[in-house]
Amino acid sequence: MIWIQREEADKAAILEMVKTPASGCVVEFLGTVRDNSEGKQVATMSIQVFEEMARKQLEDIRRECIDKFGVHEVAIVHRYGDLVVGDEIVFIAISAGHRKEAFTACQYFIDELKQRVPIWKKEITPDGEFWVEGEKRE
Repeated sequence: MIWIQREEADKAAILEMVKTPASGCVVEFLGTVRDNSEGKQVATMSIQVFEEMARKQLEDIRRECIDKFGVHEVAIVHRYGDLVVGDEIVFIAISAGHRKEAFTACQYFIDELKQRVPIWKKEITPDGEFWVEGEKRE
């Protein structure tokens, strides 16, 4: 279940979609536009996406989460377009039999997304516009 869209996620509907009778938990991740980045004030953010390739990469990561961690279902909504501070960027929901697998898969998903998926963020600050590079894993 993958959505790449301008609108915010319908979180309640997605949570219902990922639940299964065997699910003991559903882990959610919500990424938002923050008001600062690397010491600079952020006013707005513009997100661009190469949708066809992004969809394939997101599906690959989704499948990896299911295969590696044994989770039941994975859903993601990633937004694009012009966003303001506080707006939702990404919503991930993962169901599993147990919390450890769900939390591990969720962290894996967001880390891999930032490394592999062709989605670009440009932060607009009082000092100018800056493209954000993918985050390094710690």
